[in-house]
Amino acid sequence: MSIQLIVNTNFIFTQKELLLEIEKNARLKSFKQGEIVITPGQEILYIPIVIKGSIRILRQDNKGAEVFLYHLYPGQTCAVSLTCCQSGKKSMIKALAETKTEIIQIPVKQTEDWFKYPEWKAYISSNYNSRFEELMQVVDLIAFQQMDKQLLHYLEERSKALNTRVVELTHQQIADELHAHREAISRLLRVMEQKGLVKLGRNNIEVLTQK
Repeated sequence: MSIQLIVNTNFIFTQKELLLEIEKNARLKSFKQGEIVITPGQEILYIPIVIKGSIRILRQDNKGAEVFLYHLYPGQTCAVSLTCCQSGKKSMIKALAETKTEIIQIPVKQTEDWFKYPEWKAYISSNYNSRFEELMQVVDLIAFQQMDKQLLHYLEERSKALNTRVVELTHQQIADELHAHREAISRLLRVMEQKGLVKLGRNNIEVLTQK
């Protein structure tokens, strides 16, 4: 199946001229579950648009500590990557394939050239707005809410991205991505289990809430 048909079938773009440009310049790439899509400090040569699966976006400091930001789903792209490429900066985020994922890679040059197409301009604007709202939600959870709400939000987002209530995660993995101590995460999970929010298993957690 051609890239043009893939994009059109997923209802991302419909403008004929834009679809022809995508067919000419973009390429399709697949990632296995858990495979790294981009790392901090990496030169950004393309902008990803998710076609299948989902991508987890993390912010990583110079010591390797990570904080979960948001997920990308089919039809979406990464606003942080867009910002970096437009300002000539290298990647500020780490991206991992949450599930088996397919993306189309749009060369950086086209991100500005295609603003002449109304659909592309609207698409970029919509993604900026959506990712900004998601980032503000994360900031609010970190700055103004208790850790238990941040933890529940994280588990619900992972559950949604994996399309399963049971997520295969250790307490240490959660602590690493929430920048917290494992002991604190374990205590919170036990309290959440008592409240009927989650059910704890061996290296897995069943999310009992619905967003």
